[in-house]
Amino acid sequence: MCGICGTLALDGGAADEGAVRAMAGALAHRGPDSEGLYVDGPVGLAARRLAIIDLARGDQPMTNEDGSVVVVQNGELYEHRRLQADLAARGHRFRSHCDTEVLPHRYEERGADFAAGLRGMFAIALWDARERRLLLARDPFGIKPLYWTVAGGVLAFASELKALVRRPGFAGEVDLEALDAYLAFNSVPAPLSIYRGVHKLEAGHVLEARDGRVSVRRFARPAPMPAAEVRREGGRALAAELRARLRDSVRAHLEADVPVGVFLSGGIDSSLLAALAAEASPGAVRTFSIGFEERSFDELSRARMVAARYGTDHHELVLRPDATALLPEIAAAFDEPFADSSALPTYAVSRLAAGHVKVALSGEGGDELFGGYFTYVADVLAARSRVAAAASAVRPLVERLPSSSRRVSLDYKAKRFVRAVARPPLERHHGWKEIFSADARAALVEPGRRAAGFDPLGGWRARYAETAGAEPLARLQDVDVGTYLADDLLVKTDRASMAHSLEVRVPFLDPVVAELAYALPTTQKVSLLQKKRLLRRAAAGLVPRAIVHGPKRGFSIPAAAWLRGELRPFARDLLSPDALRRDGFFRPAEVTRRLDEHESGREDHSRQLWGLLCFQLWRAAATTPPPARPPTAVRTAGSDRRSP
Repeated sequence: MCGICGTLALDGGAADEGAVRAMAGALAHRGPDSEGLYVDGPVGLAARRLAIIDLARGDQPMTNEDGSVVVVQNGELYEHRRLQADLAARGHRFRSHCDTEVLPHRYEERGADFAAGLRGMFAIALWDARERRLLLARDPFGIKPLYWTVAGGVLAFASELKALVRRPGFAGEVDLEALDAYLAFNSVPAPLSIYRGVHKLEAGHVLEARDGRVSVRRFARPAPMPAAEVRREGGRALAAELRARLRDSVRAHLEADVPVGVFLSGGIDSSLLAALAAEASPGAVRTFSIGFEERSFDELSRARMVAARYGTDHHELVLRPDATALLPEIAAAFDEPFADSSALPTYAVSRLAAGHVKVALSGEGGDELFGGYFTYVADVLAARSRVAAAASAVRPLVERLPSSSRRVSLDYKAKRFVRAVARPPLERHHGWKEIFSADARAALVEPGRRAAGFDPLGGWRARYAETAGAEPLARLQDVDVGTYLADDLLVKTDRASMAHSLEVRVPFLDPVVAELAYALPTTQKVSLLQKKRLLRRAAAGLVPRAIVHGPKRGFSIPAAAWLRGELRPFARDLLSPDALRRDGFFRPAEVTRRLDEHESGREDHSRQLWGLLCFQLWRAAATTPPPARPPTAVRTAGSDRRSP
């Protein structure tokens, strides 16, 4: 695992070695073990290495035999030993057993299509000195990040924005379309970034720079099966196949020359990964959990069930809302506004895990692929005309329900359902979880900061159109894979973990597993109020029954309660009218109204307020970097606790 960066002078001039070194320095947290640099004429490549495989010989950049093809990579390739053996049989010579070294040789065999078919997570930069061609590639699910920009005749790229910000003359102008999208989703979707002119390379895409020109194309697109081709075997056979595929994936994701652990939330995804990892490991697997004092959010008891059953070396923390210490630190780590509140416990559990392991497995992708969200139940129910009519009829009563501070409370779900049920499928799906509606954004944002005519759902619509012919729910799940998973969950996991020099791997997003998930009919995923039907069946016997048949778990936080309690003064200060006027993005009266309504219990505005808090924290970090903070920003009930 690494952080990578580089530049290419599109006019053929000399690369600025000092600028490349400065960019690499900004990524030291992603790779504290070594730094590698390659500069040749117009190109400069750099890598910061977190040593995971072949610790002694795996430093980057890596080249082919004559040095004419040079590669830096952030990620892991899970079939690199087989690939290396195949390439060696074709006459290629290797100096290490590191996965990155297969890439220049694979390029020699396959050219610009070298990234197609790779099993792993990756962001890759490859320079062909003979052809004077630079290629950037990102894995099909977007597990690893890659940003790029062209300014002053120079193409620059990096794993994180903080490296690009160090480029001389970086403008740093907020992209108003990105701001509008952030307010709709609480994250900035690819290919946008918060900075105008800076782009995220989208999942499954390759960028080519050659002869002064830059082009981007897609090379991979995981997608659901057409409805007529979905798997029709019985649940028992499919569950057995899924268990076998997950075992294969977990075994592949455990490969490392350093200790590997598992994030254990107490839900079915992480519990199943922990069970399979324990089966495949010769010693005790290390597991890591975060808990809360609020009972409806605390999952430690369920995590302990799994830890006890498999004899894991279990570590846990109880997190409290010490926002003044922790949230500014997180905002600085994320580089752009990011308001998924589960970033806080993910950051905390990453810090906890990094004290014991260099690699951890996490359950991202399980919900999107196998139907784990209440929104999918809502999608299925809303498609029934009688349900939609009844929901519309009772909306006036539902709107009067008082707001609760409990996890995804009944009143919250009911209000979301009745407000969106009458919309078309895609807009309805967005309505279940949108942060600020179009009208709310218009009321919130100062006139000079609006993106005229921009539709944040444009990317959703384009992706949705590509899957015509698939089952209706599968199409909506696919939208989530390409947007919410790629732009929110995977961003959260990457930044929170790499801030602590921890590599996180996601076995559910292995092609071996995803291929089956994309072929499943809706009935194997969601039925009435049941979610993850096949995955639960596959987990039976491996995971305690209380977890198999229990509600969804995850690292979500009690934000609604915190914003009505301990975080109230912090929020009022950061979102004060004076602070908002100084920044000039949001109308103070509208923000104050939402604070008042939330604190009174009339409405749950926690997700909107959290988004505004995170934006203001990001602005503060971007304009005036905060001083270094001690590594004790997480307050806990006791220190790192082992259980059982």
